[in-house]
Amino acid sequence: MRSPYSFFRSAERKNKRIITIAYDSIAIAISLYLAIAIRLGATFVPLGLDEVASLGLTLVATLYCFTKLGMYRAVLRYMMVPALGNIFLAVLISSLILALSGFFFQSFIPRSVPFIYAGLAVLTLGGPRILIRSLFHYYYRRKKPNVLIYGAGATGRNLATSLIQGDEYHPVAIIDDDSLKDGNIIYGLRVHHSRDFAKLKSLYEPKKLLIAINNISKGERLRLLDELSHWPIEIQSVPSLEDIASGKGNPTEIKDLDIGDLLGRAPIAPEPDLMRKNIENKVVMITGAGGSIGSELCRQILVHNPKSIILFELNEYNLYKIDQELRASIKRIKSSCTLISCLGSVQNENRLTNIMRSNNVETVYHSAAYKHVPLVEENIVEGIRNNVFGTLACARSAISTGVEHFTLISTDKAVRPTNIMGASKRLAELVLQSLAEKDCKTVFTMVRFGNVLGSSGSVVPLFKKQIRRGGPVTVTHPDITRYFMLIPEAAQLVIQASAMAKNGQVFVLDMGEPIKILDLAKRMIHLMGMQSYETEKSEIGDIEIQYTGLRPGEKLYEELLIGENVEGSTHPKIMVAQEDKLDTQRMSVLVSDLDDNCQTYDVDAIKNILNIPEINYKPTK
Repeated sequence: MRSPYSFFRSAERKNKRIITIAYDSIAIAISLYLAIAIRLGATFVPLGLDEVASLGLTLVATLYCFTKLGMYRAVLRYMMVPALGNIFLAVLISSLILALSGFFFQSFIPRSVPFIYAGLAVLTLGGPRILIRSLFHYYYRRKKPNVLIYGAGATGRNLATSLIQGDEYHPVAIIDDDSLKDGNIIYGLRVHHSRDFAKLKSLYEPKKLLIAINNISKGERLRLLDELSHWPIEIQSVPSLEDIASGKGNPTEIKDLDIGDLLGRAPIAPEPDLMRKNIENKVVMITGAGGSIGSELCRQILVHNPKSIILFELNEYNLYKIDQELRASIKRIKSSCTLISCLGSVQNENRLTNIMRSNNVETVYHSAAYKHVPLVEENIVEGIRNNVFGTLACARSAISTGVEHFTLISTDKAVRPTNIMGASKRLAELVLQSLAEKDCKTVFTMVRFGNVLGSSGSVVPLFKKQIRRGGPVTVTHPDITRYFMLIPEAAQLVIQASAMAKNGQVFVLDMGEPIKILDLAKRMIHLMGMQSYETEKSEIGDIEIQYTGLRPGEKLYEELLIGENVEGSTHPKIMVAQEDKLDTQRMSVLVSDLDDNCQTYDVDAIKNILNIPEINYKPTK
């Protein structure tokens, strides 16, 4: 059976207005009659034509004021203080009209009646509205889970009002470390110090803690999250006021913590001159434009005013997605950049050459590659063809069409590789270094870095999915570590390294300290309000962590350098690696032999070719 609240909520807006106007008319008439009766001390008050005319004018004038003040457009359950103020204003005007009409119509309206009427009208007109609003919120807040808000600033206040009026969460208290705000009341919510968290959790049993602080530095935010990660509650955040104002978010858009908060370090701001050098007013081509790194390169490149962006991608859907996103961005920022989307494989040299020549491409970022270690391990020939011969085809096309800068996106797995993916990327580096020895216009650059958080192959999306379905969270080994970086930061550093390059250089990005995958998994579990456990050690907790063993070709520890010979650069996050190269003749023979064995699908021969000192491929058993 439907409740009265559900019935009235689902009624048509026109019918609601008719009911409200009818009630107001009756309430005003009763208030006028009672005001006179109270003044005269009589239950029955005879009214002449003059009194009826005066009261009728007052009734019509009051309803007119309510209409003009928007009282019949207001939704009762969202009525706030300004709307109640409008009731007082309308009643004040109504009382003045009653007094004036009594004077002009010479009706029997004692001077105290307008004052008595004003008090009664506020009660009869405003009281039910407040009552309905209170009953509505009491009725519906029982269906909404309790949440705590962290932050009593502008973002926190904005979030509180949005949640109070919304249907998703019920805020019960605000937490803030500012002692001056302790005890304040904001929209009916008391501000508590963070030391009161245990008491608040026991009292209200909140489902989530919503972080509504956006005016602090990255370092302060990291320290705050480190402290909050020990609290036994799921933690989420809301968009900043800037994002809300720009339309990128809305006040009630509750989301998981930014993936950068899991990294535990603050990125360095990019240098504008380096970001612009190979992009501004140039034709830029990105291979693998629909991938995690490729698509972020496209976004970063667009904001630095290129003449044209050439999107090159094998996957039709990924190309469509990034094409649509960039076209929307071009329209939003009113850019004059031309966007050209091209389907194709990086192994098709004729296709690449045609695109580069017809569009006069000046800068190429080669991001296209097969990067998933186990899949490449099971598809060795295709991995070699795409990662090695695809890079060679792109580089040859760049040379023949006079491309100025060619940058290869490499990986830390290319250092002393234990898998085909890493070995193929190391060989791709050597191919470009060999080509750089030739007398050509193109400057070849390799940029090597580790894992990026949030990419399609990252553990972070996998862990989130596993945690949301109740576990277990799978980690290959308790001691496995990886270097991590945010996708935007990695893309910015790639662009800056490309701008600094001299021909044939291998750049290594400073990835900070390596992170244990186990620690990352535990941190994510705790930030989602649950406790982790390992069956071998304990069965007390919410989400189990299981160890699945290293996958084929997987290493416990990744490295960024083959040797110790590394130099700094003008950028604090970019280093230059000095490593062994292959001369042009040896490279030509090696590539030819590799091609022959790919044709015959001789996997053992391919592995033997890769086992040269410059690659140092040592497959895991």
